[in-house]
Amino acid sequence: MRRPLQVTLLVLSGLGLLHASLFTDLCLRYVKPSMRPMLVISGFLLILLGIAEAWSRREPDEDEDHAGHNHSKVPRVAWLLFLPALSLLFYAPPALGAYTASRAATKTVPVQDAFDPLPTTSPLPMTLTDFTTRVQQDRKRAIKGRTVQLTGFVTPDKGTEYWDLTRIMISCCAADAQSIKVRVYGIPALSANTWVTITGTWHASGTLGTRSAAAALDGVTVQKVAKPVNAYQDALPFGTPAEPGHPAGQLS
Repeated sequence: MRRPLQVTLLVLSGLGLLHASLFTDLCLRYVKPSMRPMLVISGFLLILLGIAEAWSRREPDEDEDHAGHNHSKVPRVAWLLFLPALSLLFYAPPALGAYTASRAATKTVPVQDAFDPLPTTSPLPMTLTDFTTRVQQDRKRAIKGRTVQLTGFVTPDKGTEYWDLTRIMISCCAADAQSIKVRVYGIPALSANTWVTITGTWHASGTLGTRSAAAALDGVTVQKVAKPVNAYQDALPFGTPAEPGHPAGQLS
């Protein structure tokens, strides 16, 4: 690869990484926040390498000619390396959503032997993981009859009477994504990837407090909410709803 192409590719890649990790939050679509400093460092290193290459006095093409090999012509496939660099600057792929959730592995809910008493707050804000754990493992069945509040994004299930409220979690990056879902009954599904807060009660299916119990909700109200900056965590309901809640069956 000729020197101008090398320099341009290194600098563009470095600028793309800095754009995604230092000047914007785009990197959080693909990696955990803890990886952000490493991306920033990598971006600066690539730019420095590009500068060092530009200032280098060595003439690789002449050396190769003396050795009887002329590689001055850049292979056409090398130009494809510019695509990922330019995409970070001008078109970053979207975060994982309903398409991935419908195909990603389901995250295993951790085993829990003892549970603290539930707060008396109603509706009770919970994460999808906490709700599922209570439904399937709490022998005292404290979740029975309680109105809970869960937040996630919509994953439709075509041809069914229900849809899934979903969260995607990652251990390191988007490549190891796993999903956790709570099935929602009684409320029409909004468009895929819409972030919502749902209030409702456990949908009785199976034996509460055992693995046979379904992680499902009979929805009462649904509210659209803003997508969080860091969507790859199973957090409590957040923010102010974008619009008033709609009773089940009356959502337009």
